[in-house]
Amino acid sequence: MRVETNQKIVGVILAAGRGNRMGPLSLNLPKPLLPVGNKPVIYYHVQYLKELGIDEIIIVVGYLNEKVIEYLGNGEKFGVKIKYIEQEKALGIAHAVLQLEEVINSPFVLILGDIFFIPKNFKDMVKNFEGKRAGGIIVTIREENPEKIRNNFSVMLGSAGNVIRVIEKPIRVQNNLKGCGIYCFGLSFFDALRRTPRTAMRDEYEITSALQILIDDHYPVYPIDILNWESNLTYPEDLLKCNLEWLKHSGIGSLLGDGSKIHPDAKIVNSIVGNNVVICRPVKIVNSLILSDTEVDIEGDLVNSVIDDTDVISCSEN
Repeated sequence: MRVETNQKIVGVILAAGRGNRMGPLSLNLPKPLLPVGNKPVIYYHVQYLKELGIDEIIIVVGYLNEKVIEYLGNGEKFGVKIKYIEQEKALGIAHAVLQLEEVINSPFVLILGDIFFIPKNFKDMVKNFEGKRAGGIIVTIREENPEKIRNNFSVMLGSAGNVIRVIEKPIRVQNNLKGCGIYCFGLSFFDALRRTPRTAMRDEYEITSALQILIDDHYPVYPIDILNWESNLTYPEDLLKCNLEWLKHSGIGSLLGDGSKIHPDAKIVNSIVGNNVVICRPVKIVNSLILSDTEVDIEGDLVNSVIDDTDVISCSEN
């Protein structure tokens, strides 16, 4: 089945999840508002959608939704129009997207709000969707670490380069192509979503189940490689990893936020210091992230750590 579109593309960001495994960092902030480079992750999502020429964005909110709405507002300050839909029950990604059926009447780009990525040729996603008359486009990346694929989903291709199977959290990894949580879909995807069953694994409606239904309905689905780097935000060490990769990509040694007061003998090495941070002692901070509005008044160096006003979270080396 072939799909044609010359319709306007809208953007969708899923920002409803709680993020229990992020520990204390998600007690007062939903994961899409956690900072990378002293800006919330969702800020980058909005900017990337703008680069696609998208000026209408729908945000699916849930946990601490008022904070997401407070930050983004109606989108005017970002040069877009933003609407909000609430997912009242946390029943999975497919369930969250299905909430949009009555408010979307054109193809859409979908970004999961708990991923951070650095794109390359991002505009190629919509070009491929339209040029190939696709039912769906899945952003993929070549991943040499099988464990990362097991924690996400595997993408299997047919001889024509189209997607023939997606496997959520595969036990046996058969290739190195990993799905990244960024998609472009036509309206036919809602037909698949309505027929998506809850999974036995997590008792949720998984987007990979809906994707497989779309594929089995003979809608052409294709992978696309448009990312330089990406990571899920699941644990505190993921947030640190994203910040350090942002530093590397930006080509700067460290980032010091506005209004921060740092002891003159303190040394900041390959680290990000948030806004209005106070560092009281001559400590050395290496490969670390200090969240905004934090006072650091401890002895001893901080290495591979995420620090806020109540916790110092030691992370594995990134």
